[in-house]
Amino acid sequence: MSGLRQIAFYGKGGIGKSTTSQNTLAALAELEQKILIVGCDPKADSTRLILHSKAQQTVLHLAAEAGSVEDLELEDVLRVGYGGINCVESGGPEPGVGCAGRGVITSINFLEENGAYDDMDYIVYDVLGDVVCGGFAMPIRENKAQEIYIVMSGEMMAMYAANNISKGILKYAHSGGVRLGGLICNSRQTDREIELAEALAAKLGTKLIHFLPRDNIVQHAELRRMTVIEYAPESQQADEYRALARKIHENSGKGCIPTPVSMEELEEMLMEFGILKSDEEMIAEFEAKEAAKAAAAA
Repeated sequence: MSGLRQIAFYGKGGIGKSTTSQNTLAALAELEQKILIVGCDPKADSTRLILHSKAQQTVLHLAAEAGSVEDLELEDVLRVGYGGINCVESGGPEPGVGCAGRGVITSINFLEENGAYDDMDYIVYDVLGDVVCGGFAMPIRENKAQEIYIVMSGEMMAMYAANNISKGILKYAHSGGVRLGGLICNSRQTDREIELAEALAAKLGTKLIHFLPRDNIVQHAELRRMTVIEYAPESQQADEYRALARKIHENSGKGCIPTPVSMEELEEMLMEFGILKSDEEMIAEFEAKEAAKAAAAA
């Protein structure tokens, strides 16, 4: 277990976190690394590209069918997919009922107790959205994940989420060993995106690990429930994921305690880059539009 690396991918919902993580892990498997993915999203979509399936049976679902999690065996919940990657989905309750974080806690404890982490090089947690729930923050809170990689873009809300997640890491960094490994920018082709990502990384005291360009080949692969690494191994996009995998592989022990900023500081940075307008500018634009409407109607 001494050489085991436990990492987690966090990021705002819809940012492409699970797609990025699965493609990166497929590339990491090419480096002959033994990997276990622990999907920590109730949608159970953290392993679909590796397993070529719509959704894997989850620990919570199988435990409910069996009676309790103590009635399960490891082979009941674990599947092996592309590149020999081991896959487990924690699952969650019905929408609007119960705590989805309970599945994360139950799954991690079950996997540890039943030897799923043995002989692995990487345990990878793919975690839902923002740090707003103690259950979803469990890989950070319980010092399970040692390195956190935040998937973001140049979009304002993705940057807000990255800053917020950094606050969650900071909260537990001093009581445990969790560190921010860096930012991964999954391009949305917004204005000055690379510059913004690098500026945010600097404010957080970390680095931009890699910038992933936008390419429709990712969607083509996803429609076939495959990673780009498998679907189009000779493509430029596959090489981008390989580059990201190498950077993460070489980043062991190089994480940092983040320095999140206030909302005001973040908004000031966005205004400096011309992405966000000040209240005065927005009011002036609104008044100008209203005046133009009035003039046209006169």
